[in-house]
Amino acid sequence: MKAVLCKAYGPPESLVVEDVASPTAGPGEVVVSVKAASVNFPDVLIIQNKYQVKPPLPFSPGSEVAGVVKAIGDGVTGVTAGDRVMAFTTFGAFAEEVKTDARRLMPLPDGMDFNMAAAFGLAYATSDHALRDRGQLTAGETLLVLGAAGGVGLAAIEIGKALGARVIACASTDDKLAVCRAHGADETINYAADDLRERVKALTDARGADVVYDPVGGAYTEPALRSIAWRGRLLVVGFAAGDIPKIPLNLTLLKGCSIVGVYWGEFARREPQRFAESMQQLGRWYADGKLKPHVSATFPLDRAADALTRMANRQVTGKVVLTVP
Repeated sequence: MKAVLCKAYGPPESLVVEDVASPTAGPGEVVVSVKAASVNFPDVLIIQNKYQVKPPLPFSPGSEVAGVVKAIGDGVTGVTAGDRVMAFTTFGAFAEEVKTDARRLMPLPDGMDFNMAAAFGLAYATSDHALRDRGQLTAGETLLVLGAAGGVGLAAIEIGKALGARVIACASTDDKLAVCRAHGADETINYAADDLRERVKALTDARGADVVYDPVGGAYTEPALRSIAWRGRLLVVGFAAGDIPKIPLNLTLLKGCSIVGVYWGEFARREPQRFAESMQQLGRWYADGKLKPHVSATFPLDRAADALTRMANRQVTGKVVLTVP
């Protein structure tokens, strides 16, 4: 089978496509014939040795796929060869076949195609864990979403609206903000042109946002925290800006607020029952038409480097998907 390989840490253009042996399902594992694989920002980091997960070289990047079950290992129940599934892999998904723990496998919801499924799982599961579990977002609260035009950002907007929150979306261009509005954002802030704190103050009558969803980090985290409401929750989702901010802790005292870490991958590993319940809720919202993954571009598998470059250059709205014939 063909696979995209990282043989030495570096930028996307250092990746190669080679023939490798097909994986074999061990106990509790499933091999999936890949039809589509989603590109996520951690894929940019993992090939540069900047991500918390560090697989041994060589490896294939890619953490979520949609496809058809090819083989199952000993002890696997509830799934058979030929089933249409989405799967989470941490790495290894940019290949024609991939194996994963059977517990990280979900059937495709009715009416969902492979491209849509590849774009669905990780972004929506991360945002659901962040907003409902870690952020305890409730109806009537105000949610501020940084990096709102990305995959997890758009998912956060839609889940926030499904929960009955008022959503303020932040992004760096008017075109990206238009996508945010199309996915349900009530208000928008162009933080490349506007003063973030002043706009939040104006949009909330100086009260601030109850929950801040932050997958960006860098220079935006502190002004967002300074714009948080009393007893607010800042959700640390990631650092797409590249810099991990250093926060003056007196701000948490003055605001009576919380800074809450969101590590979805570890949550899914440690709490499989709650992970399954989260995916079931997401499936219900999808069936109700409340969640609509946004795939802005597709690339064939052998152009994975181009897709990752676009992600690294912040040129993506929603999700980019690699397709396998």
